[in-house]
Amino acid sequence: MSIMQQSSKAQDRTLGVWFQHIQQGMVKLPRFQRFEAWDRGRISSFLNTIINNLPVGVTLALEVAGQEKFESRYISTAEPVFAGTVTQHLLDGQQRLTAFWRSMQNNYEWETFFVYLPQFDRSESKSGAEVEIRCIPRWVNNHELRMPRWAEEPAKCLERGLIPVSLLKPGDLSAQIDFWLSDATKSLEPTDHDPQALAKYRAYMEMRATIKAEITVLRERVTHFNLPYLSLPANTSKDVALQVFINMNTNSKPLSLYDIIVAEVESVAEKSLHALEASLTDKCPKAGRYGDVSDLILSTSALLQEKLPNTRGMIEMDKKQLLVNWPKLERGVERMASLLESQGVFDQARLPTNAVLAVIAAAYELIPEDGDFLAKAEKLLRRYLWSAFFTDRYENTAASRAFSDFKALKALLRNPVFTDADLPTVPVLNRLEYPLADVDSLMAAGWPKGAGIEARAILAVTTYFGAIDFADHKSATYDSIQNREYHHVFPDALLAEAEIPSYLALNCALITWKTNRMLGRKDPLEYLQERIDWADESVVRERLKSHLISFDLLSKAHYAGVEGAAFKQKLATNFNEFLRDRANLVVRAMTSLTDGNNPTLETLWQTHQIKSTANAEAVV
Repeated sequence: MSIMQQSSKAQDRTLGVWFQHIQQGMVKLPRFQRFEAWDRGRISSFLNTIINNLPVGVTLALEVAGQEKFESRYISTAEPVFAGTVTQHLLDGQQRLTAFWRSMQNNYEWETFFVYLPQFDRSESKSGAEVEIRCIPRWVNNHELRMPRWAEEPAKCLERGLIPVSLLKPGDLSAQIDFWLSDATKSLEPTDHDPQALAKYRAYMEMRATIKAEITVLRERVTHFNLPYLSLPANTSKDVALQVFINMNTNSKPLSLYDIIVAEVESVAEKSLHALEASLTDKCPKAGRYGDVSDLILSTSALLQEKLPNTRGMIEMDKKQLLVNWPKLERGVERMASLLESQGVFDQARLPTNAVLAVIAAAYELIPEDGDFLAKAEKLLRRYLWSAFFTDRYENTAASRAFSDFKALKALLRNPVFTDADLPTVPVLNRLEYPLADVDSLMAAGWPKGAGIEARAILAVTTYFGAIDFADHKSATYDSIQNREYHHVFPDALLAEAEIPSYLALNCALITWKTNRMLGRKDPLEYLQERIDWADESVVRERLKSHLISFDLLSKAHYAGVEGAAFKQKLATNFNEFLRDRANLVVRAMTSLTDGNNPTLETLWQTHQIKSTANAEAVV
């Protein structure tokens, strides 16, 4: 081929022809394509482009001759009654043609589209001066979809200058248009008894003809609107077609690594990764609580093939093997989510680091679902989980470190008789290399609503022990914490008066307020008492205990009549004592959790009380 030969040339195709081809099932979408994603604003904008006869970019199609190269699906809601021969796969242009097809069919669940014609607007205040697309949304009321009553009445629509976009659909709609016009103008038709009936009837028919003429003009514009396309010949190889798809995709959201791997899986196995992901989500809805399921799929799949759980490893992994490993991945993800939930980690917002997700999911490949080894193996995973939370192992280069930990965990899991002496072979469990957090570092940890691993780990310990809500007495669960907020135990306004930083993890409780949230210079217990249903002291003590908060220390923190330097000194002393006491509780819980145990709240507080008493006596 000459170096000067043109690589490709856009071919013209009107929307009328596109509509016919879609209607007959001749145009389909490869399964690796994303599903429809445009919102009503994008749809309206595209329809405005059509009715104003403005140019649009080209689409991209792969010609089909004989057997389809890719597993395919029809454009949304366009599955034909009698499927014709597929002649093209649409590689780019799905959103535009889906918006066109569905708006012409008026089958969007949440909206109906109209053309606004200002010359027919007879409402009290005309709402515009230009021809344009208007979207009328629907909503749910009493479990039923609703829209404004007038939008369902042709006469009321016409009174507002609105014509349904569906009347512009290509094809013979004469009867449908006449029927709509009759309904829309019936109230304007003069009666036989009107003394000027003939003149008014002529005016009425002239108005109908004018409206119909405007509809005809718009229909012609839609039917003959040019949406050109570039065409790849039918003998184009699958890998080339995929590369062109990736390079030319014009979706407003850039292609992600997942999109590319979806395409690669399709090219080597003709299976839809989107469909597999949907199946996984159905089987394990909890997985999505911890982050993007597609990211979890890729990182876990990479580890199952002993690849780094990062971009490089995901690209390098064998896509056929990904599908072979899919049952392992599904079971691993489901069991991972259950393990995290059992440890009081309920969602992405409270997860100290997402680096652990794929490691645990992939490690379950080697863990049976019952038997003696199950308990030993899951204890190892609990050790790994909490050690990842309470060391600085994953503060940087998390993917490579997760890969190293995974390989070491896998080696232990392949040896059912491993002992505690073997644990340091897992880097994150090597206490010389990665020591656990101590009291001082916990006291400095920031606000857990941020992304700090250690701060969120402190919060995770409280949710592990139930974090009973101060107001409704409900224990922490995924559902209950969705309505909770991050609040200061020692009020921010109180600490600010003494210039003491308040946004510390140990000063945070994940709870709901029943009443207003006006902050003030309040003593901690007074502050809490005003904002919750204050029960008797024993109940309040138990609620606070589940957050690892000492009722006695809070009750000491009162400042009525204390001012100036004395106030600042007393508050600083009380706050520091509170933080250190809570940090000691967290350390004791952390020590047990990172050993893979399941400590109880009662045992934790008993041990804490004994040691606190012993320390106090030693000081005396």
